[in-house]
Amino acid sequence: MSSKVLSYDSGTSSVPLVGKTIGTLFDEVAGRLGDQTGFVSRHQNIRWSYNEYKEQVDSLAAGFIELGLEPGDRIGIWSQNNAEWVVTQFASAKAGLVLVSLNPAYRTSELEYALNKVACKALVLSPVFKTSQYLDILAELAPELASCEAGKLESKVLPTLKIVIRLGDEKTPGMFNYAEIQQKASAASREKLQQLIGKLQFDDPINIQFTSGTTGSPKGATLSHHNIVNNAIQTGTVMGINEGDAICIPVPMYHCFGMVIGTLMSLAKGATAILAGEYFEPEAVLQAIQDERCAAVYGVPTMYIAMLGLDNFSSFDLTSLKGGIMAAAPCPEAVMKQVIEKMHMKNITIAYGMTELSPVATQTRMGDSFERSVTTVGRVNPHVEGRIVDAENNVVAIGEVGEFCARGYNVMVGYWDDVEKTAESIDSAGWMHTGDLATMDAEGYVKIVGRSKDMVIRGGENIYPKELEEFLYCHPQISDVQVIGVPDDKFGEELCAWIKLNSGESMSDDELKAYCKGKIAHYKVPRYIKFVEDFPMTGSGKIQKFVMRDMMKKELEK
Repeated sequence: MSSKVLSYDSGTSSVPLVGKTIGTLFDEVAGRLGDQTGFVSRHQNIRWSYNEYKEQVDSLAAGFIELGLEPGDRIGIWSQNNAEWVVTQFASAKAGLVLVSLNPAYRTSELEYALNKVACKALVLSPVFKTSQYLDILAELAPELASCEAGKLESKVLPTLKIVIRLGDEKTPGMFNYAEIQQKASAASREKLQQLIGKLQFDDPINIQFTSGTTGSPKGATLSHHNIVNNAIQTGTVMGINEGDAICIPVPMYHCFGMVIGTLMSLAKGATAILAGEYFEPEAVLQAIQDERCAAVYGVPTMYIAMLGLDNFSSFDLTSLKGGIMAAAPCPEAVMKQVIEKMHMKNITIAYGMTELSPVATQTRMGDSFERSVTTVGRVNPHVEGRIVDAENNVVAIGEVGEFCARGYNVMVGYWDDVEKTAESIDSAGWMHTGDLATMDAEGYVKIVGRSKDMVIRGGENIYPKELEEFLYCHPQISDVQVIGVPDDKFGEELCAWIKLNSGESMSDDELKAYCKGKIAHYKVPRYIKFVEDFPMTGSGKIQKFVMRDMMKKELEK
């Protein structure tokens, strides 16, 4: 009897894994490419050679040491895309600090949870971004800032937070200014920094990113130097990034997409990282590609759709582009065709992964057929294993649907201070269970066909219904709530909340949205709200979300 071919693949490469910390890598590249442009922030009119880049990073790292921050301490960053974010990223790594990436859309409850969950000792924050008044939000949680000495916060609500560093030149009580920290760097702290770089280990945790993982409430996915340095190198190699290439990074820095595949990859490959603006603006990105002669640009499908949809799109010279990455959501065939033809990105690759995988696990390859680029997420990347398993954790045959799992250097250290949740996601053999349903063909190409958990992806943002449901449950008029994703032409999916009110209560859509505003991130506020008496259920009393989705699709099509 012939044995069946199993859905398993492993990625090979002539490019080996490296055992280096981010600090070691930075110093090596800067030592080799000192006069080459390493970083550009167009909206801040900043252009740094690698030597200048290194001095910015080293002075901030030494300043952190002067503040008394020690290896292993957690330092949060809460800001839009800017040079300070990037410098903090590398300076914290050099000083051995664990950088906690905070979503710029966070509001009070989310910020409080994140800072306390990982016991943040320091926080770097922007004063304001769009409608987010960060200083006001922090002051609401820590009113003690108004009367404390900078660096000596004693907060009732945020007990571990001692040091707050604000961007900009204005003074705020209880806070240092960013520039002050760089100025604090002394000969002694710089010497200590050099000693530290030699002592830090590449398996040390270096970054915490909040994600709901494959289930429920936010967890702190913890990544090491080894995780993200190698993911940056290997992903960049698959993309064909060369030394001296300019890479346009319009995706947010707080995501792995921005900070690992963006700035860290640029460093690792000796390329130039280009920030087009504080956030994604299609015209600014196209202008940056033209002016900087970018070889690659990153984005989720909605970003490419927005760029191609500009009235003046054809006025930009994009002939320098070779490729890039599209990720975080399926790419429509018509969009991919335009990206290749009109944006000259014949080598664009589709990437799949998750924060817990540092982040890339699979990728299409340059030269893959058009069909594979729009129907699959490629093959597992070099030095990564992939398999597809059934509910009993047995590997299924080629072509059968199951859960995609990955194993290798890129699997996270674990969820911060959460052994139980870590064990639920990483099994005893070291496989990370993604919660995504997939198939694998005989050549190892993976198709994502659904989600075993009901995560919603809205414009590249992962939203977990359980988190939003738990928040809405706290409303005194709400008896029960269920949140689902419904199809949307612009964002891929939009949130829909089915609300069951307490007896005798009434509420409007606007009232519920007003309740959400300022307490949760804007993209988590449900676009569609349906007040119901009951939910569709199975005979055993389980709520049938797929029935809800089908009902909403029909309602929205009318």
